[in-house]
Amino acid sequence: MKTIKINPADNVAVAIEPLKAGEAIDIDGLRINLASDVPAGHKILLSDLKAGENVIKYGYPIGHLKEDHRQGDFICHDHIKTNLSGLLDYEYHPVEKEDLTNPAYTEWFPKEQLTFQGYRRKNGEVGIRNEVWIVPTVGCVNGVVNQLAGLLQHEVLDKDSELSKMLPTNAERRRIVAYPHNYGCSQLSDDHENTRKVLRDLVLHPNAGAVMVVGLGCENNQPDKFEELLGNYDKERIRFMVSQKVEGDEVEEGMKMLRELYALAAQDRREAIPLSELKVGLKCGGSDGFSGITANPLLGVFSDFIVSQGGTTVLTEVPEMFGAETILMNRCETPELFQETVSLVNDFKQYFLSHGEPVGENPSPGNKAGGISTLEEKALGCTQKCGKSAVKGVLPYGERLKEKGLNLLSAPGNDLVASTALAASGCHIVLFTTGRGTPFGTFVPTMKVSTNSTLAKNKPTWIDFNAGTIVECEPMVEVFKRFMQKVIQIASGEPTWNEKKNYQEIAIFKTGVTL
Repeated sequence: MKTIKINPADNVAVAIEPLKAGEAIDIDGLRINLASDVPAGHKILLSDLKAGENVIKYGYPIGHLKEDHRQGDFICHDHIKTNLSGLLDYEYHPVEKEDLTNPAYTEWFPKEQLTFQGYRRKNGEVGIRNEVWIVPTVGCVNGVVNQLAGLLQHEVLDKDSELSKMLPTNAERRRIVAYPHNYGCSQLSDDHENTRKVLRDLVLHPNAGAVMVVGLGCENNQPDKFEELLGNYDKERIRFMVSQKVEGDEVEEGMKMLRELYALAAQDRREAIPLSELKVGLKCGGSDGFSGITANPLLGVFSDFIVSQGGTTVLTEVPEMFGAETILMNRCETPELFQETVSLVNDFKQYFLSHGEPVGENPSPGNKAGGISTLEEKALGCTQKCGKSAVKGVLPYGERLKEKGLNLLSAPGNDLVASTALAASGCHIVLFTTGRGTPFGTFVPTMKVSTNSTLAKNKPTWIDFNAGTIVECEPMVEVFKRFMQKVIQIASGEPTWNEKKNYQEIAIFKTGVTL
């Protein structure tokens, strides 16, 4: 198979492999001669179209042609203009919800109660990691938290250290991670609150077995006020150090506290947890023309599977919903959720417009090189990650999950910021599809799923799972079964590549003025 036509209504096909000018391809009973070379992942026009006529992919318009083109022409971002503009008025046309308990899904969604090996916390929440985290309230103490993490790691590895003598016999070694950032002071309004919320979410995340919060003392994000934001928290496992209040060496004082925290976390053990308690973030970055054919539909099936098990999935990257937003709006469980989704989308459009930026100019250079021409095309591929389930919740940026099932989360398309936002909402793991590749990982396991086999082959220390076999004639159901087991393994402790490489970072959304 050299090409694929995704939807019967499409007037373009996608090249599965590089094609040469003059080569003939057979699609829908037509024999089409290619007018030029077509790179893999890119589009071929299946019929003559005039300037202004819509290009159809996934069954929807992805923009219109800038000039006349003929059957067999190579079509890319230079030839298509977006149909998107500014704010829109939307109407609620609810679609019939998929019944995921229907016998038709039996082959896909096992009836047995699947489990993973996780950690049950004192408050009833569940984590899939048991790390020791060091979180600064302000960027001024980044050097301190980095030094503390390095020193504690050294002691963990030293069998003769004071820490090793404190640990239970045969205690499992835990990862120690510091999460420096640039914020916590000189911020105003929403930026200040966003920083506080994300740091709160980080400190309270159940993937941490223990957390040390390090403040300076004079910052806007005052440690005592930040502590109040945590609410009723586990004071044994979450502790504070304000550097300006320490008489003497804050690193020495911090190490005393960290050793105690580490010794507590070292006692925790995994237990069987129902899959219904797993919370999964859905993310794509460095997309290509295969994203909407392989990896994103795979995540869509997985999302429906998790929801069918009583679990939770979260879709974000609001700018990458533009052009496909009505699909999500009409899947909202209630009219109230529909209105919240309208606000989610239009508020982000207003954010672009208020800065004098166009609404539809989103595909990156990497997206375009990979075969994505417009934001609509990117959005129609992006939204496939959340399957067919009903939307059960809509979350503002920095807020934590309250509803099980499929949720929509406000965050930009930026990979670092969006992944952090998913983790901050309470997701245990982020499933990250990519056609171009990235080493990045946020503060929860960030599982990279390649859209094509070439990427998986070229970047084996980035990619955790290859979905490219879907266009190599491996049935989706078989790929899904392998993928499901891989996710369960990672949830049960198998490290992702970003964890193996210690690529774990946070990025906080900034929109306003810095003093």
